[in-house]
Amino acid sequence: MVKNDGWDVVSGWKKHRKDNKLTKNLPSKLYNATARWITGVKLHDMNCGLKAYKNEVVKNVEVYGEMHRYIPYLAKNAGFDRITEKPVHHSKRKYGKSKFGMERFVNGFLDLLSLWFLSTFGKKPMHFFGFTGILMFLVGFVISVCLIVTKLVHQAAGTKFRPVTDQPLFYLALVAVLVGVMLFLAGFICEMISRSSSERNHYNIREQF
Repeated sequence: MVKNDGWDVVSGWKKHRKDNKLTKNLPSKLYNATARWITGVKLHDMNCGLKAYKNEVVKNVEVYGEMHRYIPYLAKNAGFDRITEKPVHHSKRKYGKSKFGMERFVNGFLDLLSLWFLSTFGKKPMHFFGFTGILMFLVGFVISVCLIVTKLVHQAAGTKFRPVTDQPLFYLALVAVLVGVMLFLAGFICEMISRSSSERNHYNIREQF
């Protein structure tokens, strides 16, 4: 049993037996290390099924699909930063085998990236798409200009030069320019959609004065 001592979220972490091998628990260890790094929530076992929450936490987080494992992260994003954990007894499995394999690790990692992206850029998509698009555009533009200038310098000096259109790097630069423009436009469209959302200015308010 996990007792809530005034904390918003209390997560139980499992005390494994000493005879467990590293390779046996490798997917779980990778998952928890990745989750701690991305979310900033320092829980020993993010995937533990025993968790306790305050009533206001449950009412202020939205859970869908398999996002239940990330409720501590959702609670943190909602402003509930008092998150802790307490050890719970973990008995050795008597029947069957663990279903936490590499497939669940990959799916959990993708869900975690989705939550991180939405929480970070959900209301400001232009910060991601716009910055990435401008960066790619500048890289492609600079490479193209360098190739053209190099060709003109060799041509003016009367030395042998390779035509710009015969160089694969030139076409890669053009692709970077086009992708950069597309990303920038995607960010612009996402920003317009975000600004038209009725939930854009919705904030969780604990008390009013």
